[in-house]
Parts: sequence; structure tokens; C-alpha cells
Amino acid sequence: MISSSYSSLAALRAISTRVGATADNVANIGTNGYKKTRVTIEENQVHQPQARAEKINTPGPLVQEQTTDGSIEMVEKSNVELSEEIPNQMLSRRFFQANLKTIQTADQMLGSLMDIIS
Repeated sequence: MISSSYSSLAALRAISTRVGATADNVANIGTNGYKKTRVTIEENQVHQPQARAEKINTPGPLVQEQTTDGSIEMVEKSNVELSEEIPNQMLSRRFFQANLKTIQTADQMLGSLMDIIS
């Protein structure tokens, strides 16, 4: 029972990292040249969930922009796609809820056990 709580807490930490990366991506969607971060959740050596973040270096779209001196130059925009970030955030929310429910259930079971013992 305690093992499931440790696993769920590790998963909640990993999911929090994923949520933070998605928030950074969305916050920088308008930043020229920004490269998005993707977080994958993997199993570590002790069989606990662990987050692994990596920058995705695909180029963003090139657009023409006028500079302050009036000339036009090509500028690389962010490679963040809002159509990817919203579903990622929705999945993270569900993962978070599932792991939180596991912790709540373990807590209820431990409380029931304590009631039986006392």
C-alpha cells in the first residue's frame, strides 16, 4: 500500500514537470526563435516514474518582419504549436487526477485498516 503511494507521488512530480514545460511553451509561443520542450515520463532504476525533458530543435516558421530602420528581414518564430500543447495539458490533467485518486484510495484503505485494528 505504501509502495503505491510512493509510485503515485513520483508520478505526480513527473507530471508537474510536464505541466511546467507545457506552461513555458505556451508562455513563449510569441517569442522569436523559442524552441519547445517536450517531457516524457519514463521508468527509472527503482521502477518509479521519472520525467525526462528535451528541447525540440525543429525550426519555427520564417516570416518577414520590418525592422526599426524600415528594412525587411526574415525572422524565425517559435516552433510551439498550440494544437499540440492543449491536448498535452488535458492528458496531464487526467494523469494527475488518476494518481491523486490512487493516493486517496490508499489513504482510505489505511484508515479502514486502522479502524478495524483499534
